[in-house]
Amino acid sequence: LLEVIGSGVAGADDGAFATATFRQPQGMALHEDMLYVADTGNHLLRRVNLRRRVVETIAGTGAKAREFNVPGVGRAVPLNSPWDLHRHGQHLYIAMAGMHQIWRMDLATSYLEPFSGSGREDLIDEVHSEAALGQPSGLSGDDRQLYVADSEVNAVRAASLNPYGTIVTLAGG
Repeated sequence: LLEVIGSGVAGADDGAFATATFRQPQGMALHEDMLYVADTGNHLLRRVNLRRRVVETIAGTGAKAREFNVPGVGRAVPLNSPWDLHRHGQHLYIAMAGMHQIWRMDLATSYLEPFSGSGREDLIDEVHSEAALGQPSGLSGDDRQLYVADSEVNAVRAASLNPYGTIVTLAGG
């Protein structure tokens, strides 16, 4: 079964599959009947309910974030180029390419915060808060680590899912 989600017109409208709009959607994460979409051009996170056939915005104001490390809740938090997503348990991890960071959203509370990366654009392996990423653009993971395609520094990185853990370079750089 082939589904089309979105009208094909650029925008940020929530609603039914046929009328919802996106602007440069990039990465996705599927969990049961929910598809999470990094709506890069709108600086939004969207949730697609595949059963109800509805799109809704779950995070981002629609304006590009201008400050680093400003956490918050859901639609009150400006984002900067969310590029890819990975769901693990109750958390959605976000490759925030424009901020050179990995962010984490608690899906139960809608609270978002920086998870890994200081915001400095570089290749520095360190504890999450001190590490530096170039442009995280791809995410995958297992029960212990998040694997990051860090495009700007030509590297594959591994970030511990432990909030007090580290990020290390596996290849490239």
